[in-house]
Amino acid sequence: MTVYFIGAGPGDPELLTKKAERVIGECPVCLYAGSLVPPEVVACAPEGARVLDTAPMTLDDTHAEILAAHERGEDVARVHSGDPSLYGAIAEQIRRLKADGIAYEVIPGVPAYAAMAAALGQELTIPEVAQSIILTRVSMKSTSMPEGETLENFARTGATLAIHLGIRNLREIERQLVPYYGEDCPVVVGYRVGWPDEMFIKGTLSDIRKKVREEKITRTALILVGPALGNVRDFKDSALYDPTMPHVLRPVEGAVLEEPIDQ
Repeated sequence: MTVYFIGAGPGDPELLTKKAERVIGECPVCLYAGSLVPPEVVACAPEGARVLDTAPMTLDDTHAEILAAHERGEDVARVHSGDPSLYGAIAEQIRRLKADGIAYEVIPGVPAYAAMAAALGQELTIPEVAQSIILTRVSMKSTSMPEGETLENFARTGATLAIHLGIRNLREIERQLVPYYGEDCPVVVGYRVGWPDEMFIKGTLSDIRKKVREEKITRTALILVGPALGNVRDFKDSALYDPTMPHVLRPVEGAVLEEPIDQ
């Protein structure tokens, strides 16, 4: 018996990996986070499978379902939104599985920031503009942040920020980021990315709070901040295709070869 932690992606059933769809279709038990994973994603569960929305359940409740499946010798598909490695709350589940000697496997999924960038037709790492992405969140009623992991510290890098669980704290986000990024820094808020009613609100650090308030968005949103999100045109081409920089996959006679940059 194995518990499969499956990344469902941001909501679009077509963004399920082939492996994720296959495993869900084979497991007699499917536990899915219904507040973030639409039922269509787990519609491929086999006929007669025990399919439960875990949104109203506690950790004890879900683990009890897993223990019962273990007694029956039945595999479990534990379906989470996005990719399980990012705010998937799987660490505490894995801790219990290890304590009970239950095997598990993690199947990655498309994270929300990647799906959002794709929907925007946007690269988040533009040469000489932004070469790093910081995935973080803000501390409100949820788990507190470790010391040092503050927006101000991250803002000092100038990197593209992907801020989770912060849509109700835009005033504080603006206060902390403006000194480093400036009031005119581009911001995009993605609401229910990958769902039929997805919405993208574009603005700047100075006006995004007003725009979000007008749309009455209070949850299920991802905030992207950084200069790479703007209409950047004057940037250097990637060295990957630069004819003056040969590498082992594109040699030039007499040139010193470098290993190619993976991209």
